[in-house]
Amino acid sequence: QVQLVESGGGLVQAGGSLRLSCAASRSIFNIVDMGWYRQAPGKQRELVASITTGDNTNYADSVKGRFTISRDKRLVYRNTVYLQMDSLKPEDTAVYYCNAKSVLSGSIVDYWGQGTQVTVSS
Repeated sequence: QVQLVESGGGLVQAGGSLRLSCAASRSIFNIVDMGWYRQAPGKQRELVASITTGDNTNYADSVKGRFTISRDKRLVYRNTVYLQMDSLKPEDTAVYYCNAKSVLSGSIVDYWGQGTQVTVSS
């Protein structure tokens, strides 16, 4: 069962924009945080941006001022998050993974999406 459904990746020229979305399945309970990570070839996976259920956000320094993470305001879609990526650079090229953290018996459980490719051409 796919628990995190991602969409919105693709190919864009430098300076362009893309919007990623991630919807968490209702089978994931007690989500406290959702976010996006990315992994470029030969590099470790890194946090891009995250947002808590209280709408507190966190960004990697490399994307501050260019990327915006947000949560769907409609109650029924509250576990859907978006990553608006503007002023894209070739170094943003990577596979982007959605992440959801839920609390289960006092422990954090991580869920991951299948990944979506973002390619920025120079």
